[in-house]
Amino acid sequence: MTSQRTRIRVLAGTALLGSASALIAPASAADAERGRTQGGALVSVERVADLTAEEVAGELKGKIDWPHVRHGVTAYRVAYRTTDSAGAPTTASQLVVLPKNRTHRLSTVSWLHGTTVYRKDVASQNPASGDRLAALLFASTGRAVSAPDYVGLGSGEGFHPYGDPRATVAASVDGLRAARTLAHREGRELERKVQVSGFSQGGPATMMVGRALQQEGADRYFRPGALAPVSGPFHLSAFEADAADDKIEKSGLYLAYFATAWNKTYGGLYDSPGDAFRAPYDQKVERLFDGHHTTEQIAGALPPASRDLFTQDFLNKIRKPGGILKEKLRPLDRTCDWKPDVPVAIYHSGGDRDVDSSHSEYCARQLKENGAPYRITDVGSGFDHNQSVGQALPKIVRFFDRAAKAG
Repeated sequence: MTSQRTRIRVLAGTALLGSASALIAPASAADAERGRTQGGALVSVERVADLTAEEVAGELKGKIDWPHVRHGVTAYRVAYRTTDSAGAPTTASQLVVLPKNRTHRLSTVSWLHGTTVYRKDVASQNPASGDRLAALLFASTGRAVSAPDYVGLGSGEGFHPYGDPRATVAASVDGLRAARTLAHREGRELERKVQVSGFSQGGPATMMVGRALQQEGADRYFRPGALAPVSGPFHLSAFEADAADDKIEKSGLYLAYFATAWNKTYGGLYDSPGDAFRAPYDQKVERLFDGHHTTEQIAGALPPASRDLFTQDFLNKIRKPGGILKEKLRPLDRTCDWKPDVPVAIYHSGGDRDVDSSHSEYCARQLKENGAPYRITDVGSGFDHNQSVGQALPKIVRFFDRAAKAG
């Protein structure tokens, strides 16, 4: 869960990339037909950036402290086939970034983004996205990067089923398959072991994808190589209860996104907007969270405090969930409740007022109870939620380097 000035996104203030877009290698009709049943099949590929190492360093300067840029990069906007929260075929998009080096077999990073309400505020669409910056960083170290937009964001079809495990894992794993196909077209191969990392909403997603690849046979080729979640809400029921009690920053906006998305995805949270939202907000809140309104537009139209936005009956339901809400929250309270057989490093900030450090500690306890080795790192109490990822990324690169050498 992230934000963007008032914001629900990553890494404020990233600079525009200077390269032009160029359409290349659209999928063939055969690819499109096969993609209706084959997750990860390419639909289209468009080059959106082609940067030298010096240009990548310029993009990182002042935002991420990384003086070791080794390679230029080429970035692509990729549309591919996947499945939604109901398991039905759909199309999603992602950013794939390849390093400009002579290495044939590339180690791979899956970068999973945080809460995003506006469908164009994702790495594949927005040159100023902090998630694009993170992808450039990883690729500049010689890695291939798959940065999925998730279902319903970017140029994908439908709406975003915010946090839904089934759709999250499908879009991420199918994104890796699509990236592998693109790399092959470019004369490259992706290593089998994937280093997975993600920020905020992408923190639990990191653990879900890692488990799907290790334990659930989500893909016949890819396996996890290391996991590095950052500032994730690993105890989602507690996070939403805190939002209901206005104990976190921008609680009303977080909870409104959660409520509208989950009611649309699963049903059962409210029968009509007036059951959950106070007037006059009940008349416009669902329309605001349609993926076509920016965070600034939403923040300008809704109060930031849950007590001013929601009915008391609905807030009580969030504080003590039951029924379908309790059922759907349970797996998102257990994303760390398994035993990874790869290194795990959890990052958070003691100054985070959106997702506090108790969530990282909660994840660490679950890993410990399962006998899994892990490390937990506070990047510094002087950094807020958005700043935590910028501080964590250089540490993650070094952690991935060590994990690759050890593995």
